[in-house]
Amino acid sequence: MTSLARRDVLKCLPVVAGAAVTGTAVTGTAAARAAGSRGSALRADADAGFPQPETRRADPDTGRLATRLTVAFTELAVPGVGSVLTRAYEGSVPGPTLRVRPGETLEITQVNALPPNAEAMREAHQDMNVPHHFNTFNLHTHGMHVDPSGEADNVFRAFEPAATPGTTTAHRSIVDVPADHPAGTFWYHPHLHGSTSSQLLSGMAGVLVVEGDVDEVPEIAAAREVVVCVSELKLSGGRVPDLTSHGVWDDIPSTFLVNGAKAPVLTIAPGEIQRWRVVNAGALTAHFLSLGGQEMHQIACDGVTFRKPVATTGVTLPMGGRVDLLVRGGRPGTYKVTGGGASQHLLTLVVTGAPRTMSLPAELPGRPTELPEPTRTRTLTFRTYENVFPGAFPNAYRILGDGETPPADTRAGREDPAWGRLSADYVNQRVRLGEVEEWTIVNDSHSHAHSHHPFHLHTNHFLLTAVDNRKLATPVWHDTVAVPPNGSITFRLRAEDFTGRSMLHCHQLQHGDEGMMQIVDYVR
Repeated sequence: MTSLARRDVLKCLPVVAGAAVTGTAVTGTAAARAAGSRGSALRADADAGFPQPETRRADPDTGRLATRLTVAFTELAVPGVGSVLTRAYEGSVPGPTLRVRPGETLEITQVNALPPNAEAMREAHQDMNVPHHFNTFNLHTHGMHVDPSGEADNVFRAFEPAATPGTTTAHRSIVDVPADHPAGTFWYHPHLHGSTSSQLLSGMAGVLVVEGDVDEVPEIAAAREVVVCVSELKLSGGRVPDLTSHGVWDDIPSTFLVNGAKAPVLTIAPGEIQRWRVVNAGALTAHFLSLGGQEMHQIACDGVTFRKPVATTGVTLPMGGRVDLLVRGGRPGTYKVTGGGASQHLLTLVVTGAPRTMSLPAELPGRPTELPEPTRTRTLTFRTYENVFPGAFPNAYRILGDGETPPADTRAGREDPAWGRLSADYVNQRVRLGEVEEWTIVNDSHSHAHSHHPFHLHTNHFLLTAVDNRKLATPVWHDTVAVPPNGSITFRLRAEDFTGRSMLHCHQLQHGDEGMMQIVDYVR
């Protein structure tokens, strides 16, 4: 088995749904103007041109971050885009950045100020894998190792809107952050099955930071911290159409916003080191991040810190993925970062000002990258079947192999629509706490249009050990990773601490809404 170095695996995972992101010099003056979706919800730290989401922190006396997140249709004025009517947290895209420390508690009152679901949406669906209930949501703290049950990271809850237009409902989530939770970059978003992709493509997402040991490393503490939350909106006539048929978004180009702005400008001095927390908060498009001519070191993946910085020229960022980067300003000039195709301008980096001398850390308080030999193996296959159903949603997105959902009608066998798709009352995987397992995830979808399947596991991180049967020289902790088309990934998993029902699914969220999802039950 051929080994892959860490810097190579950071680049080798595929970007099928989105084109490469490259850094290229821009001639002339800066080509982008910074713009926030709402000025009151954005702030700029030491850089008036680059917006940062509003930050909300826990009370240091109580150790609780008690906050309110209201979801409502909001009219946003985005320079370079126009007027946008969208579902949003707190009237902004993205929502506020929530910052906690290990041992603290996140208490969120979520107000649903959306209108009632359409009459047809309120009726029970014969097929739960037909997208529905677009004005109902819940809360997922993506990547966090917290309780998946009760009022915590429970994606089986449903926060319904009020039955009377013009009124609201309130719903509470209480998430206790374990005292040993890793410090890192996470995010929150709705996760009601059937409405997730429509809501993410409206910009319903926010960054969630757990502060801790890595932030106290002197070289990192000295670096300016920058949140880079990349949202993906599918805009038609100034709004995002709901997923009422399979191809509703096919002919709509994606609009990418960074912290709610179209192509904002970020400045850095020559020699200065900045710490970027990058979140792909899109539902459909992966990115390949590259900064032409600038030095870049990755220090974390999906909220888990490395043992030392890793020099890289590019990082794959699947939908839902996060990276923490140390970026050093190089030669003065103006550089454009693009995504989702060469014409899609994400942000402009301007290297200017007096040179600075800053150092990289030699070591980091990272998580060890070893697990014992597994006592159990599982193989899951992600496969798309095209044009098998009548009606508006003809494709079947299935997870097959160990634990696959059986046909609801045994006489129909594999002609049954439920086979291999999410079922509300079928537990696909039972995972024992403390037991080391090795999983292989195979992408067996042959259609280019429907072959991008990022794998996401809730509640526990997993240790990626091989891609396409090529062993990684240094395994990497993930909670979301792209599975190569007609290829595979292999990882080890040791679930810890929390029991209860959770999820695994494809984080191309249209696929997830249409059934490419399974229930995981963590048991003692």
